[in-house]
Amino acid sequence: MEGALHPMRLKQLLHFAAFPKLNKTHFIFRNTRSFSTTRCASPSSSPTVAGARNRRPSSSQTSTSDREAIRAIRIKKVEELRSKGLDAYAYTWKRTHAANQLQEIYMDLGNGEEAACESDRVSIAGRIVARRAFGKLAFLTLRDDSGTIQLYCEKEKLLSDQFEHLKTLVDIGDILGAEGSIKRTEKGELSVCVTSFSILTKSLLPLPDKYHGLTDIDKRYRQRYVDMIANPEVADVFRKRAKIISEIRKTVESAGFIEVETPVLQGAAGGAEARPFITYHNSLGQDLYLRIATELHLKRMLVGGFEKVYEIGRIFRNEGLSTRHNPEFTTIEMYEAYTDYESMMNMAEEIVTRSALAVNGKLIIDYQGVEISLERPWRRETMHNLVKEATGIDFAMFEDLTAAKEVALEMLNAGGDNQNKSSIEACPSVGHVLNEVNHNHLLVFELVVEPKLLQPTFVLDYPLEVSPLAKPHRRHAGLTERFELFVCGREMANAFSELTDPLDQRERLEDQVRQHKKKNASLVSEDKNKKVDGDDDAYDVNLDEDFLTALEYGMPPASGMGIGIDRLVMLLTNSASIRDVIAFPVLKTPQV
Repeated sequence: MEGALHPMRLKQLLHFAAFPKLNKTHFIFRNTRSFSTTRCASPSSSPTVAGARNRRPSSSQTSTSDREAIRAIRIKKVEELRSKGLDAYAYTWKRTHAANQLQEIYMDLGNGEEAACESDRVSIAGRIVARRAFGKLAFLTLRDDSGTIQLYCEKEKLLSDQFEHLKTLVDIGDILGAEGSIKRTEKGELSVCVTSFSILTKSLLPLPDKYHGLTDIDKRYRQRYVDMIANPEVADVFRKRAKIISEIRKTVESAGFIEVETPVLQGAAGGAEARPFITYHNSLGQDLYLRIATELHLKRMLVGGFEKVYEIGRIFRNEGLSTRHNPEFTTIEMYEAYTDYESMMNMAEEIVTRSALAVNGKLIIDYQGVEISLERPWRRETMHNLVKEATGIDFAMFEDLTAAKEVALEMLNAGGDNQNKSSIEACPSVGHVLNEVNHNHLLVFELVVEPKLLQPTFVLDYPLEVSPLAKPHRRHAGLTERFELFVCGREMANAFSELTDPLDQRERLEDQVRQHKKKNASLVSEDKNKKVDGDDDAYDVNLDEDFLTALEYGMPPASGMGIGIDRLVMLLTNSASIRDVIAFPVLKTPQV
């Protein structure tokens, strides 16, 4: 029992202090008996804990003072080890197997049998996540990166004093190395029958209660390392994330794409309309921006002669937090010369389906109780048709901006909502009414259509006004050759037939800057405090003149696409929040 120094614990520590000094560098106990070459019967596996005296206190019941008392006791154990010339923080350990390898190799070992040949001697290492002691037996559960296995510690196979020290000095949370033979208990639990062990790392802080785990959501995100110890399924999400990213790379590189790296610190934040993070470079004496997209530099690579390029990297946007948004997130952006946005639809299908098969082995998946079919081909429909389908209103027929606003207000029942009303009335064009891309997500497409797009759907041909980097549609005036991919009502990808006309591009970006400055002025006039308070819309937008210069040298016809990797991982791991798929999400620093 941990907490204040219990008389029994004090007796045990004094007993340890009296133990003769060992000559090993690590805290290691070894039985010098030779191994039997026959399989032997095994005593029964560990029974259910019957008495409360065998239970360790749960972290959910442990107060801060108890936690500090436990830490003090464990520090004394470290000091005790060091006083005897032993190292509680080892340099290395030679392992022969991982836990899951042993489970596979000895899957046919019968109950009660021991593989005690010299060739069956194994060495493993991992964290102790459970322990039970019953008289002359101790059972420890060891977990490594691959899984768990039981350590079967029998007093007869360890010298008596060594067995007592095993019970006294090894705590849940310690990282141990152990050697021994393999046996399966009478109850069928594969175990390492320990003949020697070593403390490789002494844990000073108690782990969460194994029955309740780490349930505080904020603490789970803030102390992800504890979250992964207490909830092994959390670590599985990040293993799947790694596999998804690996599969994405394989997919695009098999199609001939080359991975490149572009600057994180940039002189102008371009490639998207988003509020950037700003820093200051002392030597240059100027502000720099953390990138809000990789697009403009990847297009420069096309100008330079590359025909298929991609980059997987972090993007930084100084915007709000939600279950779908984190200020830093991971994307893949890719660009292919001599193709249009049709080719990127095929590539999106290929990337997502191959990733799904890599981590789930199937294309029918469950996401938060909704069955999603990733079987190809996916639905392809224009934005106008989807809005018309959902509302019965064809905004493509509107030429008058005022009439479009009136219909949108009526449709959304926003007449009595000042926030909705002001957002709609601020739209400078019919295209903005149809698809307002600011962060309020209040208008027609976001509110009415997006939530209904559960199955994979390519939404095609966005209004020109909200797509400044996309080529004009070759058949429909006022639209662009752009699509977004939606699954479960969430945007997963965004792609264009890329605009290559440098004069048109300059005109559109200059107009975007003018519109943004007008919006900022309107916000400031309505409430002078909004910009000071950090309203997401109140930031400056500047032209990337070097990008416009690059276009004037000539960029080949091309298509480009960005896919949000975090959202893809959410989909394929059935994770409800983006914070569940980012190992260390951005959190507010706690007040001390």
